[in-house]
Amino acid sequence: MPIALERARRIVQVLLKAGKEYICLMHLHENIDENLIKKTAEEFVGKIKQLPPIRSAVKRQLRIREIYYLDILEIQDKDVLFKIGCEAGFYVRKFCHDFGLKLKTNAHMAELIRTKAGPFTDKTWHSLHDLKDSYEFYKKGEEDYIREIILPIEKAIEHLPKIWVLDSCVCSLTHGADLSVPGISKYNNFNKDELIAVMTLKDELIAIGNSLIDYEDLTKLDYGKVVDINKVFMNPELYPRFKQE
Repeated sequence: MPIALERARRIVQVLLKAGKEYICLMHLHENIDENLIKKTAEEFVGKIKQLPPIRSAVKRQLRIREIYYLDILEIQDKDVLFKIGCEAGFYVRKFCHDFGLKLKTNAHMAELIRTKAGPFTDKTWHSLHDLKDSYEFYKKGEEDYIREIILPIEKAIEHLPKIWVLDSCVCSLTHGADLSVPGISKYNNFNKDELIAVMTLKDELIAIGNSLIDYEDLTKLDYGKVVDINKVFMNPELYPRFKQE
């Protein structure tokens, strides 16, 4: 579970919409042939319809969610251990129930661990004990440990497509202006209506917003808006307005 501090707290909304990965232990209520379980798992990969469980934080209506991958790790009797990569808003416990129905039996989620949320994985997580210990070292003047735990905000947007802008337009962006063609230096591939991270040439996050065009259209334009900025993270004082000579 990524935790954000101070100005970075507003980036959490981006992570909520990012893809997730889980390791799940599913318990089947009957013994099922292993080959059938693996074959059924393959049928679930891709876009599927899912009805959220009765107890959930969203309105209970049928919706489309995508499973990016589904790997069966181990099968022991009625227990199935699997890894699943899925779109945000996907309910693994409901998936276990639906998986059981597909096998013409019942099934439920026995254990669940989230191993990825956007760019954050189980390879880089830290316990509260780690945080406490690193803080004690920090108070003694040793910053290396706490810097491994408290990361720059740029880590949270590694998974987003990016546009890098010229220093001369950073100030206007920090004051809420939308991004237009003349200020752009370079960019990744992106599609229209996609969430974009706007960066300085030093790879500092300025803002995020929604793209108004596809990246292929940029080469055809000399002016016009490219990104509708909706959240600014950079302090305006870092890049003061350029003075005209």
